Amino acid sequence: MLADYLELTKPRLTSLVIATAAVGFFIGSPSDADLVAGALMVIGMIAVVGGGNALNQYWERDVDGRMRRTHRRPLPAGRLAPARALIFGMILSIGGLALLLFAVTPMAAVVAFGGWITYVFVYTPLKQRTAASTLIGAVPGAVPPLVGWAAARGTLEPAAWSLFAIIFVWQIPHFFAISRHYRDDYERGGFPMLSVHDPDGSVTGRLSVAYSLLLIPLAVLPAILGLAGAGYFYGSLALSIGFFAVTVWSLRTLGASHERWVFLGSLVYLTVLMAILVVDRLPSA
Repeated sequence: MLADYLELTKPRLTSLVIATAAVGFFIGSPSDADLVAGALMVIGMIAVVGGGNALNQYWERDVDGRMRRTHRRPLPAGRLAPARALIFGMILSIGGLALLLFAVTPMAAVVAFGGWITYVFVYTPLKQRTAASTLIGAVPGAVPPLVGWAAARGTLEPAAWSLFAIIFVWQIPHFFAISRHYRDDYERGGFPMLSVHDPDGSVTGRLSVAYSLLLIPLAVLPAILGLAGAGYFYGSLALSIGFFAVTVWSLRTLGASHERWVFLGSLVYLTVLMAILVVDRLPSA
């Protein structure tokens, strides 16, 4: 039973989201970072994101039952009653937002609430109506570093939005790769994903190339805005060019199978980019 509730929170997705929130807090913190506030922010975000994921599964329980990769989830498999999932998701979400509001900063709570509303009540219903939902879903996915920054400073500066922009654009080729891989499943579920209407993968492949190209100037923005130094500038530039090359090579060489390498490349890209940013901000010995 506990494992089913944990599965409702989508722990792997939640862990990635929390990692970007933690980076936002670290980058936004002054030299005397409030580690207690950082820990409370992480706990609050785990609850908000996990609660949002549970509500997402509540709304999509019927669709999940038609898809091979999701039909064993707790709700379509009948291991949990829908009402329990709804209550669980709401308790987690409200508890997390309250923690951010009263124990961290009001701004962190406001930003997190905006991301939660967009994910649960805008992105989730639009997934079954329009392929543009991928872009809409990238908004709440890019909010966590803003929450981390707001937890550290109580406000948002332009440099914080550069982190939002990077993760927003990064998600597009990442999501396209996933939707391409599960194209048949999305078609069974009735999701009008772009990949469903792109049998040979050429359109999603070209768009992945375009968005990875856009990442090149966006990735260096933190350095231009004074958030990072030369080490990050050159490291992020090289990394972004490398990811762009992967998307181009994957499309031109592998055709419809390009999504596997774009997906793996996107994970490596974000992990290394965030690591470079954190290391660049570490105080010199």
